[in-house]
Amino acid sequence: MTPSGRAGRGSGRRSPPPPRKRAVAVRHVAFEDLGSFEAVLSARGYGVHYMDAGTHDLAALAGQPPDLLVVLGGPIGAYEDETYPFIRDELKVLEARLARDLPTLGVCLGSQLMARALGARVYPGPCKEIGWAPVTLTEAGRRSCLAPLGSAPTPVLHWHGDTFDLPAGATRLASTELYENQAFAWGRHALALQFHVEVTAKVLERWFIGHASEIAGTPGVTVAQLRSETARWSPFLEAHGLRCLDQWLRDVTE
Repeated sequence: MTPSGRAGRGSGRRSPPPPRKRAVAVRHVAFEDLGSFEAVLSARGYGVHYMDAGTHDLAALAGQPPDLLVVLGGPIGAYEDETYPFIRDELKVLEARLARDLPTLGVCLGSQLMARALGARVYPGPCKEIGWAPVTLTEAGRRSCLAPLGSAPTPVLHWHGDTFDLPAGATRLASTELYENQAFAWGRHALALQFHVEVTAKVLERWFIGHASEIAGTPGVTVAQLRSETARWSPFLEAHGLRCLDQWLRDVTE
């Protein structure tokens, strides 16, 4: 074989795949994960990594900021840093990312931590909001990635008892009768959702076990009721939720 033949064979080797974008999800309880969002992130070229609050060093995220940070929900308050000191690390990481306008998504507790990192007050709401109900989009919300939730009002999952003031400079995107601040945008690359659009019926079966005490202690809320509402609405939410996330990812990366 000629040298040129050998060179040809060598040049036919496959190049290593390009490095994937890195998405880190901060998880506060194991069963509240990315749900349906994980598939969307993977399809958009993100390698997904979880960090568990309380066991992993969240402060390390400041030195090695991922391409995308998602802060998930959990059954604690964003103001309980005396009891849960890791909250301070989360707040520092969020403050740094938001100041740099890096892609950041907060869900439930994550949205409350984002609000606090932006200087807003987080505090107990008038009552717990647990169950399926639609949100009312503001004019800005109707122009945002959340538009699919308002075109034919789709119930989302609410599971919280805390609320927050709208941070100065943020844009309110959605409300409910009980909670005025259900979603907000900050800058071009940050989105905070008090409610859940990432959940699936299968995932929620774990919630019904993990949050059994909270369900039992909330008047008018039962597992049977939640399971029935989930069977009815989760297929619609999953479809619309995926559209919301995909559009947001397009907005912040393209």
